[in-house]
Amino acid sequence: MNKKTIYSLIAILIVFGIYGYEYFLEEEEETIQIVGTGKEVKNNTNEYFLPTSTTGQIIHHEGYSLSYSEPHEQAEWVAYELKKAHLSNSNFKRPYFEIDKAVKTGAAHWRNYKNSGYDRGHLCPAGDKRYSKIAHDETFLTSNISPQEHQFNSGIWNKLEQKVRYWARKYDGVFVVTGGVLKGQMDAIGDDEVSVPNQFYKILIDNNSGKTKMIAFLMPHKKSDEPLYEFVVSVDTIEALTGIDFFPQLDDTLETQLESSSSYKDWSFN
Repeated sequence: MNKKTIYSLIAILIVFGIYGYEYFLEEEEETIQIVGTGKEVKNNTNEYFLPTSTTGQIIHHEGYSLSYSEPHEQAEWVAYELKKAHLSNSNFKRPYFEIDKAVKTGAAHWRNYKNSGYDRGHLCPAGDKRYSKIAHDETFLTSNISPQEHQFNSGIWNKLEQKVRYWARKYDGVFVVTGGVLKGQMDAIGDDEVSVPNQFYKILIDNNSGKTKMIAFLMPHKKSDEPLYEFVVSVDTIEALTGIDFFPQLDDTLETQLESSSSYKDWSFN
């Protein structure tokens, strides 16, 4: 084989290598963009139960929706349906936290949490989205996290998240709305001044197992060994604190009845 032929083959290989590398980059970029596009892909979230937004910035991801609060650099609520079929033991590799590019006003950077003394606390837990890698990785967007003390995050808050999964299995799915109470005097962390909520809430509605029922939890942002039912409050209580109307789509009579009650007798704590 002469030198001219060899040089021609090398040139062809270089060209194929360049195109192959560009294709890889395009594929990688497309993969990254799947997470955080904010497109209204609602295969796994029931839009019917979405709360109102006090900020005017609602973002829909594949596995959850959120209302982003720019002044506090986090979601005022994250909402999603946790179906029984979503409960999975899949163990996806934990991704890096990423800025949510769907937030038009600019989401907080993950570096705000570095050396802050607070965990990057998931609002929609990664453990609730193990049914697909995309849904799982979406939970690591910065729009889905809030500063949480480690002993709170890994303690009473984690205990409540596990109980939500128990109820999702028992009642064939529940709809979840959760967030920090972004009102009053709060500390802040990082250059973006991410607010540190003094309280966190979680509201569940079961519309699958027969009689529609609702339960709400309001927790002080601190370590606690109290049983979960000690934190049960009415939805009206959380609405008064946040200014959010949580279930405006419900029939008015049913909404009034369910949201005014702080009873947990219809929910199994066993």
